[in-house]
Amino acid sequence: MCQAQGADSGRSTDRSGLAEILSFETEHPGGSPGGWGGSPAGTIFVDGKVVHGGRWSARIERQADSPGAFSSMTKSIPMDFAGTKIELRGFLRTEGVSDFVMLWLREDSESGTAAFDNMRRRQLKGTTDWAEYSITLPVAPEARQLFFGVLLVGTGKAWADDLRLLVDGKPVWEAPRFERPKTAIDLDHEFDGGSGTVLKELTKVQIENLATLGKVWGFLKYHHSQVTSGQRHWDYDLFRVLPAILAARDRTAVNGALLHWIIGLGPVGKCEPCAKLDESRLHFRPEVDWIADEALLGADLSQSLRSIHRNRPAAGRQFYVSLAGGVGNPPFDHEPNYKDVKLPDAGFQLLGLYRFWNIIAYWFPYRDVLGEDWDKVLAQFIPRIALAKDADTYQRELMALIAKAHDTHANLWSSLRVRPPVGDCELPVQVRFIENQAVVTGYGATEAGRATGLKIGDVITELDGIPVPKLVETWAPYYAASNDPTRLRDIARSMTRGDCGESRIRVRRESETIELTAKRLRSASQELRRTHDLPGETFRLLSEKVAYLKLSSVKAAEAARYIEAAAGTKGLIIDIRNYPSEFVVFALGSLLVEKQTEFARFTTGDLSNPGAFHWMKPLSLSPKNPHYSGKVVILVDESTQSSAEYTSMAFRAAPQAMVVGSTTAGADGDVSRFGLPGGLRAMISGFGVFYPDKRPTQRIGIVPDVEVRPTIAGIRAGRDEVLEEALRRILGPETSAAEIEKMAKP
Repeated sequence: MCQAQGADSGRSTDRSGLAEILSFETEHPGGSPGGWGGSPAGTIFVDGKVVHGGRWSARIERQADSPGAFSSMTKSIPMDFAGTKIELRGFLRTEGVSDFVMLWLREDSESGTAAFDNMRRRQLKGTTDWAEYSITLPVAPEARQLFFGVLLVGTGKAWADDLRLLVDGKPVWEAPRFERPKTAIDLDHEFDGGSGTVLKELTKVQIENLATLGKVWGFLKYHHSQVTSGQRHWDYDLFRVLPAILAARDRTAVNGALLHWIIGLGPVGKCEPCAKLDESRLHFRPEVDWIADEALLGADLSQSLRSIHRNRPAAGRQFYVSLAGGVGNPPFDHEPNYKDVKLPDAGFQLLGLYRFWNIIAYWFPYRDVLGEDWDKVLAQFIPRIALAKDADTYQRELMALIAKAHDTHANLWSSLRVRPPVGDCELPVQVRFIENQAVVTGYGATEAGRATGLKIGDVITELDGIPVPKLVETWAPYYAASNDPTRLRDIARSMTRGDCGESRIRVRRESETIELTAKRLRSASQELRRTHDLPGETFRLLSEKVAYLKLSSVKAAEAARYIEAAAGTKGLIIDIRNYPSEFVVFALGSLLVEKQTEFARFTTGDLSNPGAFHWMKPLSLSPKNPHYSGKVVILVDESTQSSAEYTSMAFRAAPQAMVVGSTTAGADGDVSRFGLPGGLRAMISGFGVFYPDKRPTQRIGIVPDVEVRPTIAGIRAGRDEVLEEALRRILGPETSAAEIEKMAKP
């Protein structure tokens, strides 16, 4: 939603008029801010009455019947400047905003989004006077285009004026110019208008041959010196060989075509020195034994691939992938997302399959726990993706492919609108699977939620005449998730979505079965809680003996203050049934340990040995003051994901810590993003995260010491049973159930 785009006239490298455009003092054709794009039409205006400075400001105005969920003003400029930090500053004013207003800033690379930031967490809403706001991003080396603007979600009015775009504190037009060297991707335009591959059907032989092509193409991408050095536009080289592969009548013919193709790439230089696989800290080795399979490849093609593998250089440089400094997750460089390609296009659709499949095969840190025969997955999806008849079907098939990686991070994030169920509206209620049943746990918009007739604790058994288990079975293949609780979490968040208008619902309430008709509302008009922590203050005392801290609004700079306020209590409950608002692993974790304490270790890939992953040294917390010496109880559930899981691991290392709750999302590690053809955005978990003793976290999640799950009866009674158990663990049996239940109330 917040990665907005729109028509824009600002793609020129000329910066001469940018100051006037940012201050809205330029000409305004048709009553819209000059030099800006934006959508939807009829919601963005120039205003000469309400201004911060000069003669004009920009106004975004939305009514309940305005098209879409949000309106955004958009500007873009090429990132042809040098610098380290980009800042967008500007003055905003609001009137009656129902949801929020924000500045937003995005850097795009060839692969898609390279960096993004906005003001969503600040929740600027209601009616406010002029005030200056700011957001910043580091300059991403791979970024090519900068998008920025102002966005309003919901209804109301917002004004923007006197914007400034700064690079290292100076106006962007004063930043030094930087011209990137042109690559093969910049110079080769043969297939810009389409791959030229048209398919109506595929024979069994063609599917087998295309599977071989996909594996060989990926192997060469990360091993052949002509490709790893960036001398070939490897995507377009795929389109050059495709006709011969599709025309091959048998395995011998396809192997001959592949060998002829490889010879045409030019010689592979002899490596000096050659790469060797360091086995001393090896987690798992590359899966490239298939290149020696002469029954599959024939003697000549197999020998050619083995020679390429033997002569990979030790320098470990790759054009299409690198390893980030620090933790070593892979940025996927030079992966165009071909946003202008006209779909359907069988060639580009196959490219999307091959690109994702090989990224998993060579750069996914959890390849060893896939639980899938990855070769069979490739063959299975060739006809499904190549023959997809339209853009929506192609995207859904990619989602089904990505789900086979069993990684909650690995979604097709650009395309959630086509994931079933589809529609612009949803019921104004919160749904969560409790005891494997879809239970109403809250309202998205209080009055509208109550107007549905649904009550907290109702079990939804049917939607529009279809039983919920059948819906889950139908939708589940399109939901990428590391484990079943997380898949059900995401299905629950989307399951009432559909066309705007009325929906028929059957629910079980206590011992009754009730039929209801309720109206779906636009998603932007709702405020759905995605966390299961207590509403209200970040830190509080639940009693004189128990302190409570939730991480959904935590501030790293306040870590010492939280601990000081908790001094003297018997226990501290840290609620991570959420996603931390700030990274507090070391700021807070160091105040919970008494000595240097290891809590995690990572694995990282190997550019010289694609497909290999190696262990890194364990990470530790160093004790600092003020120290908290009481019990620490960490609350987790399926909403605990990624950074939240890593944070849980760190706090669990405290001497008197325990984890209470249920299975977490099982997707840990910084993400690595990349584009897919059609202007699509995907990502994967980029490096492996393990406990210091090498116990895994992926798919398994953070396993609690004490397992407690909410019950339907507890939801109906308004109880937080997980928090209650944490209180029991701190206070002991001498505290009555009534006292504990009272302390756990919001």
